[in-house]
Amino acid sequence: MAPDGMKSGDPYAIEEEAQLRALFGERNPLAVKKELRHIDRFGREYIARSPFLCLATQGADGRGDVTPRGDPPGFVQVLDDKTLAIPDRPGNNRLDSLSNILANPSVGLLFLVPGFEDTYRVNGKARLTRDPALLERMEVNGRQPKLAIVVTVEEAYLHCAKAFRRSKLWDPTQQQDRKELPSLARIIIQQAEERRSEEELRELDVNLEEAYKKRLY
Repeated sequence: MAPDGMKSGDPYAIEEEAQLRALFGERNPLAVKKELRHIDRFGREYIARSPFLCLATQGADGRGDVTPRGDPPGFVQVLDDKTLAIPDRPGNNRLDSLSNILANPSVGLLFLVPGFEDTYRVNGKARLTRDPALLERMEVNGRQPKLAIVVTVEEAYLHCAKAFRRSKLWDPTQQQDRKELPSLARIIIQQAEERRSEEELRELDVNLEEAYKKRLY
């Protein structure tokens, strides 16, 4: 049941589990049985192929957050059947995910493999570590991450392809032209309500591209 403070006032709102189940029916038995408490050999193979995942965290105040993580395929290390390790590469130093993990260790991971329409989901508890031996194994281009996110697996399972079939995400004919929107730097400047000259905006675009080339690791 939704907490009183979360009541929407919408007469059509679904606010109780019984309402939800009445609308959708019971879960498919295989959808329940596929859920494992460890990483099996298929999970290992999927993770070894994956260059990208989404990391979901939640702060102490309940605020949710999802961030992308990407590296060469297999960048997430399977330490054992119950433990994964994710390198934390340089970013913008907001540290939203890392701060959330310190406040609330529950995390969700969604692994993607280019060309695969099914995905791999892992839920568990995370901690942050500076273990030198682990960070050394995560070195790329001579640079180690400052820390790693270690996840103790509580649930792991494959997710079906329906979302990817509907979105046609990997269909090359569906690719859109990024130039139809302003550059990332220009959008952020407008969102921050700052005034910059065209010359300054061009310089920001150049600096961002240089950062992509020189400071990925």
